[in-house]
Amino acid sequence: MFKTVLFPIDQSRESRQAADTVAELVKFHHSRLVIVSVVETPEPGEEVPSAEMASPEAIAELLKTARNLFSDQGINTELIEREGKPAFTICDVADELDADLIIMGCRGLGLTEEGAADSVTNRVINLAPCPVLIVP
Repeated sequence: MFKTVLFPIDQSRESRQAADTVAELVKFHHSRLVIVSVVETPEPGEEVPSAEMASPEAIAELLKTARNLFSDQGINTELIEREGKPAFTICDVADELDADLIIMGCRGLGLTEEGAADSVTNRVINLAPCPVLIVP
């Protein structure tokens, strides 16, 4: 049912916790797993993103760690590193891959109406070309 699963990751605890759900689902459906992480690039005048997500080196190390985690469970992965705005980039990658499902952790940010509109999770839900599974 889910031939290609896209798993966007960042340095958050929620992203790490979602990995268990990803592994179970990918194994059950014998899916292709593609892991993406985005080097955040701020617009002029915007706040600079956290150092962990603004450094290509940090993103490369994060992706390597994720690959090892899934490899230990017998799951092959494909890694994609991109630059840009996370939500838009994730949706673009999902579209390029013709992904059947995006699975992502939710930080629980944006519990107010203003915050919800700005969250990466909310934007992905609204823009994704495929279903999105949010792991709380």
